[in-house]
Amino acid sequence: MTDETKAPPSHLDDDAAELAKLGYKQELHRGMSGFSNFAVSFSIISILAGCITSYAIALKSGGASAITIGWPLVGVFVLMVALAMAEVCSKYPTAGGLYFWAGRLAKRNKRQWAWFVGWFNFLGEVAVTAAIDFGAATTMMAFANLVWGVEVNPFNTFGLFIVLIVVHGLLNTFGVNLVAILSNVSAWWHIVGVLIIVAALWIMPTQHQSVAWTFTGYFNGTGWSFAPYVFLMGLLMAQYTYTGYDASAHVAEETKGASTAAPKGIVMSVVISIIGGWILLYSITASIQDNSDKGITALLGSATGLPPAQIFLDALNNPTMAKFLLFIVCGAQFFCGMASVTANSRMSYAFSRDNAIPGSRLWSKVNPRTGTPTNSIWLCVVLSILLTLPAMWNLTAYLAVTSVAVIGLYIAYVTPVLLRRLDKDFAPGPWNLGRWSAIIGWIAVVWVAFIIVLFVLPPLYPITIDTFNYSPIAVLVVALLAIVLWYARGRKHFMTREEAERLTLPADELLEE
Repeated sequence: MTDETKAPPSHLDDDAAELAKLGYKQELHRGMSGFSNFAVSFSIISILAGCITSYAIALKSGGASAITIGWPLVGVFVLMVALAMAEVCSKYPTAGGLYFWAGRLAKRNKRQWAWFVGWFNFLGEVAVTAAIDFGAATTMMAFANLVWGVEVNPFNTFGLFIVLIVVHGLLNTFGVNLVAILSNVSAWWHIVGVLIIVAALWIMPTQHQSVAWTFTGYFNGTGWSFAPYVFLMGLLMAQYTYTGYDASAHVAEETKGASTAAPKGIVMSVVISIIGGWILLYSITASIQDNSDKGITALLGSATGLPPAQIFLDALNNPTMAKFLLFIVCGAQFFCGMASVTANSRMSYAFSRDNAIPGSRLWSKVNPRTGTPTNSIWLCVVLSILLTLPAMWNLTAYLAVTSVAVIGLYIAYVTPVLLRRLDKDFAPGPWNLGRWSAIIGWIAVVWVAFIIVLFVLPPLYPITIDTFNYSPIAVLVVALLAIVLWYARGRKHFMTREEAERLTLPADELLEE
């Protein structure tokens, strides 16, 4: 793969010309603004979804301190990862994103680097989509139970999950203009939703916890006795939430001015999430009415299944308002799932375009009427449903299957960042970090290596079938699958010599096809 191509004709669209320089013809409809690009990533991070549904992780592992200190602490390091990724994205604004970057930046074995990063990215996003929509279904069932007394059971929850993900597939099928509009609505839903929840939690409760306790309060419900280890496990709440911001890269081929808009979307989605998420988490934590160990234990065992929902009920002393706040959270999770299907389908479309996924010819087709990768959208929907099937019978099995989500994505995130640091000949794009590039890049690499270790450690003791951390096994399964598929398919078809020749066609030839 090489960047050496003829200059495209001046009359052609700049974005299409830049894409052609990278070896691809413009096929997707380019209708997203910079704000819409940011909104997709911001929606997938979804502070209203992630902070609420993962709150119990930090509450159990460190308590208030792990929440209010952990969120900005993790956020700073995640921002380093986002900045480093954004710099590479500016140079290579393609729907393939991470795997394409890895292939371009690797000095040797380019196809192999791209292949393995691509499979971790693809299956990680499938698992994330499954987890988001199943989490949304769980929250909505809790809401339905509170409001209408609907029975909550695995089959009802799975049925609602099917409805949600099919609706998300349909919304993505109708075209990128609709997705852009709904992504913009989602961004404002999150911002205004956080403001409403924060205002309610500071105006309505009769008491709040002190600033000292909100920053230093400690609780240990993990079974482990070593406090620093418990606190570190609590950081996973924030790290789980800070995922999906690579979406801005995956919709780059549908974004105007992609070489600057896409990297800005990556970075700003993280920056706004750090600020908004911390305000939300501080407000929720300060509104806990009983901060004793007994009170925290009661929150973790709440019949709602969501400690923040119980905090709303206890602090507001107004069931109607508490239900309204939970409705806001449900809406955020709906938009989060829609954006996740968007990113996942664009990545799988690009990966299929390079002949990676079996049946690539089918999955890489673009609907000429809507300008969307319709077949790829429904591939991602079906795979997410298959991953979630175990939840009907065994929640532990479902968690084991989807545990590859975050760790798989971060392996994919850090690999091109590392390869960029090892590539001394890298010529940055229009959006770059200048002299700060090296230090930010290496901080990002070290942080991801550190959190990968955290992800594979056991969070609870004693270790049983229900508390076992299945992430290492899930990652190993993905790696083995990628190896098997490489020898069965990849080495013959993925970015082969014929494909590489196409990828280095002069840009003007591609644009005139």
